[in-house]
Amino acid sequence: MSDSTSDPGRMSPRIAALAAAAPVLTAALLGNFATTPNIAPWYDVLAKPALTPPNWLFGPVWTALYVLMAYALYRILRLAPETPGRRAAIFIFFAQLGLNAAWSFAFFSARSPLLGLAVILPMEAILVATTIHFYRLDRIAGYCLAPTAFWAAFAIYLNAGIFVLNS
Repeated sequence: MSDSTSDPGRMSPRIAALAAAAPVLTAALLGNFATTPNIAPWYDVLAKPALTPPNWLFGPVWTALYVLMAYALYRILRLAPETPGRRAAIFIFFAQLGLNAAWSFAFFSARSPLLGLAVILPMEAILVATTIHFYRLDRIAGYCLAPTAFWAAFAIYLNAGIFVLNS
């Protein structure tokens, strides 16, 4: 028996996987598009705060975080559409994902640590809210978003440090 036959209101696993992976992959690619051409020479010559990781670490960390984000969204999309809080959780997930991609353009493409802060601060607040909403609906989905919330908090430290040290 197919999944859609057993629960006609629930999104099929394949459709949910595509609906979760496509926007997260798009955000990742947009962020990479904005970031990569601005690492050398702009980012490389900036004064950076203590604890700044080496450049090579950012790619693997963000890859893992995007995979976790997509899996978390997949789990929420697989819930019954009438699940209380599901729609709001999906909406705020996409709000934080949009800000996530926008940060790369603000910080790297615009070469503006101040503009980066203006994007990453609300992004972190929405990301924490999304993590809480996801956790209430599906604990595993919430746990999958938690590392992104922690990394974004660390990114605020890095972004603010770069702003202060280079102003």
